[in-house]
Amino acid sequence: MQINITGHHVELTGALDEYVRTKFDRLERHFDNITNAQVTLSVEKQRQTAEANIHLAGGEVFAAHQHDDMYAAIDGMVDKLDRQIIKHKEKIKSHK
Repeated sequence: MQINITGHHVELTGALDEYVRTKFDRLERHFDNITNAQVTLSVEKQRQTAEANIHLAGGEVFAAHQHDDMYAAIDGMVDKLDRQIIKHKEKIKSHK
C-alpha cells in the first residue's frame, strides 16, 4: 500500500509520519486490496484535523476527524476507516 501524507499548516515530523504509517498497518490486516491512501493533516486555529481518502479494489473510502490533539485526530480517523473497510469487505463478500 502506498501512503501519501501531506500537511496543511503543519510541519510533518518523522514521528507523525511514522505514527500514521503504523496505524495504517492495522487497516491492511483487515483488507489486502488497499492500493493507495492520501492522508492530509491540517491545523485551523486550535482544531487539528486528519483526513484520509483510501482507494480500494471496488471502491473508495473517506474519513475525517477533528480533535485538539493531532495524535487523537489520527486515532479517530483510523477507527472510522477501520469500520468502513470492514463494512466494504462484508459487502463484497456477500455479493459473491
